Amino acid sequence: MESMRLSTLLIVMATSALGWDANFVSAQGFGLPGGGSNTVSPTNGFPTTGLPPAATVPSTAATSTAATSTAATSTPGRVNSGQTALQSLGQSPVATSVAADKTLPSGAGQKYRKYDLSPYTGHLKQVVRPEQAVVDWIIRETGSDAWFSPPFGFLNADHNTLSVYHTPEMHQVVGEVVEKFVAGDTEPQVLSVKVLNVGNPNWRNRAHLLMQHVGVDSPGVQAWLLSKENAAMVMNQLRQRTDTRVKQDLNLVLHNGQTQKLTSTLGKNYVRNMRQTPTGWPPYEPETGEIHVGYKVEISPLLSTDGKVIDCVIKAEIDQLDKLLPVDLELPLQNNQVHRAQIDVPQVVSWRLNERFRWPSDMILLLSCGVVASPDAKPASPMSFLNMDLLTGTTTGRADALMFIQFKGRASANLTHTGPAMQMASPQNPTSRGRY
Repeated sequence: MESMRLSTLLIVMATSALGWDANFVSAQGFGLPGGGSNTVSPTNGFPTTGLPPAATVPSTAATSTAATSTAATSTPGRVNSGQTALQSLGQSPVATSVAADKTLPSGAGQKYRKYDLSPYTGHLKQVVRPEQAVVDWIIRETGSDAWFSPPFGFLNADHNTLSVYHTPEMHQVVGEVVEKFVAGDTEPQVLSVKVLNVGNPNWRNRAHLLMQHVGVDSPGVQAWLLSKENAAMVMNQLRQRTDTRVKQDLNLVLHNGQTQKLTSTLGKNYVRNMRQTPTGWPPYEPETGEIHVGYKVEISPLLSTDGKVIDCVIKAEIDQLDKLLPVDLELPLQNNQVHRAQIDVPQVVSWRLNERFRWPSDMILLLSCGVVASPDAKPASPMSFLNMDLLTGTTTGRADALMFIQFKGRASANLTHTGPAMQMASPQNPTSRGRY
């Protein structure tokens, strides 16, 4: 008994000599008998000898100079004034900042200018945040790196004003884009979109000399420009073929520069797995999955101020179910027999297009998506754009998908004409927009 007391006394004396907090072990969360509370002490359980008093949490208005100097004088194993317990455990410190100068950097000759957008935005009462289209087209023209790398600059827009701080060269580009919006035609415009599928790509044999080839970066995609007369001849040649089907022929009413989104998707179920049932009978049950197949197309046209040139960004996402590959499974049973089942492995064909085209507005753009797999599902709606049987109708197989795009001018001048039905495309959600 005397030896135990002597050992305890020696431990207490050693702890006092080292200057350690008696609650050190308890403060680390072990909670041994005789210790204090299990909360971390202000010194995080480390010796307080030679350390400055515990600092209070700095206010948000304080500059980061003090925090920087504190971090510079910290030593391993110690929590200095102003340093949190998380920082002492090796976590990254809070990002520091310094008070900026009252003047913006202007080493590259940057200038601050404001552009009036009201001549454009004032006409688009039904469009949410119409000024976003101006920002989108500026980014497309300049690239995003110009605004996030030296020289310093910024771009901001509200409903009536575009604020830009950048070099004179960048202002020249921005001014040209803004001019197309504020000085261009603010009336709704009409784009004619015709979608066909041809069973054999040899239609190019007769039409080759009637088309002017245009370079495209997207793999498998081809583009041509045609005069209205040549386009009518090519269309007549296609209609005479027995493997040609016109899937869509409609007129889209668009505002200049605005992005419109057209979507048609359909979910297709399949058996992706077999799992044991919790009740024991039947021994296995199918686990189904769903593949969303269909089309998403975004079109954003921008006319020149004189209306003679159209600049158009076309984005397309096509996910098609080519076929389901069956796989036979032999699953064990408790009586040493097997349960035979089948699951499906989907063979999916995905195709992406993100291209920007510029052509004279009196010509017609023809796009070929290439020979791609066609879905075998029925369309969700026969009037929806790019419905599910777009490429080859209701039969499986492969076909050459074609899209004719023609600018027809103001909607007011086309509404009185008989022809394909007009369709107002719904603008994108302004919070996402899928831009650039």
